[in-house]
Amino acid sequence: MPLLEVKNLHVEIADKTILRGLDLTIEKGQVAAIMGPNGSGKSTLAHVLAGKANYIVTQGEVLFNGENILAMEPDQRAAKGLFLAFQYPMEIPGVATMTFLRTAVNAQRKARGEAELSTPEFMKRVREAAGQLGINQEMLRRAVNVGFSGGEKKRNEILQMAMLQPKLAVLDETDSGLDIDALKVAAEGVNRLRSPERSFVVITHYQRLLNYIVPDVVHVMSKGRVVRTGGKELALELEAKGYAQYQDEAA
Repeated sequence: MPLLEVKNLHVEIADKTILRGLDLTIEKGQVAAIMGPNGSGKSTLAHVLAGKANYIVTQGEVLFNGENILAMEPDQRAAKGLFLAFQYPMEIPGVATMTFLRTAVNAQRKARGEAELSTPEFMKRVREAAGQLGINQEMLRRAVNVGFSGGEKKRNEILQMAMLQPKLAVLDETDSGLDIDALKVAAEGVNRLRSPERSFVVITHYQRLLNYIVPDVVHVMSKGRVVRTGGKELALELEAKGYAQYQDEAA
């Protein structure tokens, strides 16, 4: 059974139709890149998967491990193992990163019927994960994303992912505004978390991110649908030729 199945998904926001019969399948352990021009519906898909408000599903279904998640609240989806890395991570003044992480991890464990982690066990896990990702302890004491550089925000999101251990991580244009060093840091974090049981959906405009997070499959979106699927070489073709031919195909 695929990890994620999106079937004939139609979505509106502010009375405008964005997704128009989207079909997408993500297998367990797969890294899938989703590429396409501005306005093709890439970020809308990410928001609908996460359960963001104001996105109206008018038709279709989204099956996650065989369950239709569209009726679930965002926290229920997260407890099932869905994680969204934002294009622009939020700042949360007054809340230390360590406190935020512990609250999130234990909320998920509670939702799954698991025992909450004790403080020593949590500290051990977060230090191990932070060490692997090159995150210093001082950053964990700072308020979430406040005063962080773009690269630090991405690194912090990868740490959240490492602690929450999702089944499916959706990276929504995680390369936006990153310099090459920050891009490498984010990619290295993702690559460390690749496993046969975890899948990634990497949404991006640009092929350069896919030099570092090499996808198993590339899907091209245009005008609210997937119009072509291929291997990693498809991303190179898009870089060379652009999206014009797909915009014509989807018309």
